[in-house]
Amino acid sequence: MQRLIIGLSGASGVIYGIRLLQVLQQLDEVETHLVMSDSAQINIAVETDHSVAEVKALADHVHSNKDIGASIASGSFKTAGMIIAPCSMKTLSAIANCYADSLIVRAADVILKERRRLVLAPRETPLHTGHCELMLKASQNGAIIAPPMPAHYIKPASVEELVDHHVGRLLDLFDIDADLVQRWQGVKSASQDQGGGCKAE
Repeated sequence: MQRLIIGLSGASGVIYGIRLLQVLQQLDEVETHLVMSDSAQINIAVETDHSVAEVKALADHVHSNKDIGASIASGSFKTAGMIIAPCSMKTLSAIANCYADSLIVRAADVILKERRRLVLAPRETPLHTGHCELMLKASQNGAIIAPPMPAHYIKPASVEELVDHHVGRLLDLFDIDADLVQRWQGVKSASQDQGGGCKAE
């Protein structure tokens, strides 16, 4: 069984991290390690009907963001990688500049130095040049930048479908197929199955 670290930071869109935990719990193939910032815990109450306790219960292990001595703070603790969803610009900045003053950032820095997979889902719009430079720097350090972009070709009927699709795409990056992604089959197939629509890469 592989281990995966799930980080929730203070950007809007905390449902992405929660849904990741729900899906991974159902799959029962991954040992999850959760770490949340204080702002993320506030956003759970503001944006969802979940309590912080309910979210923590979805993970196999929960670490305090202040616990720099936690297992996930060491490169000798083997994991498949880490997903931070949502990823605030503050957290992105700290990761890009190796400013490990919290467990989320320390764990992310460990993932990068050990050449494991770090996936960041930044949630901000519009973006100024400083934000873009931070994403570039994090990418140059080895992170994968995967902002939650709506996949309109799936013709979503709900916000939940959009969330699930992106959660599935995040898990794809770890070769975990949670059967959440409507796979693109080409324009002809889309026209037949959905009555039109075109996807351009």
